[in-house]
Amino acid sequence: MSNTTKSALEASLKKLLLQKPIDKITINDLASDCGISRMAFYYHFKDIYDLVEWSCVEDGKKALQDKKTYDTWQEGMNQVFEAVLENKPFILNVYRSVSREKIESYLYKLTYQLIADVVEEKCEGIDLADEDKSFIAEFYKYGFVGIMLDWIGRGMKDDYHKIVDRMSITLHGNITNSIHNFEQLKKRKK
Repeated sequence: MSNTTKSALEASLKKLLLQKPIDKITINDLASDCGISRMAFYYHFKDIYDLVEWSCVEDGKKALQDKKTYDTWQEGMNQVFEAVLENKPFILNVYRSVSREKIESYLYKLTYQLIADVVEEKCEGIDLADEDKSFIAEFYKYGFVGIMLDWIGRGMKDDYHKIVDRMSITLHGNITNSIHNFEQLKKRKK
C-alpha cells in the first residue's frame, strides 16, 4: 500500500505541475487530488521536495533497470534522457522553480551508479583501490551531468540520441584507459 500511495502522490504532483509552478502547489492540493489526508502525505514524505526527489529517483531506476554494463551504458543513457524528456514539464518546473541543484543532485545519483557499475565491470581481475574506482566514476559523472544539464537548460530541444552518440565517441575506451593508468601508477609506486 505504501508504494501505491507514493505513486499516487507522484502522479498528482506531475498532474498539478501542468497547471501551476511547484512553489504554488501545497500539501493540501496533493492530498485532495489523491483523496488522502495531509497526515497520510507526511507519513511518506517530509515535504513536497522530498516527493520530488523520490519521484526523480524512481523514474531513474525504471529508466536504467539492467542497463549498467559497458555494453549497455549507452542504452541506459538514452533511457535516462527519455525519462527526463517524458517528464519534461516536471523536470523544467523543478529546474526553474526550485533549483538547478535538485535536478543536479538527482542526475548525479543516477549517473554515478551507472558509471560505477561500468568501472567495476571493467576492473574485473584488476586490483584497483576503491577510491581510484570511485574517482574515475566521479570524473565521468560530472561530464555526463554537465551535458545533460545544458540540454535541460536549452529546453530539451536537441536530439538526445546525437548527444549520447557524441558521448560514446568521446568516451570510447577512456574508462578502460583510466583504469589502466591508475593500475600503472600503482605499479610504479611499489
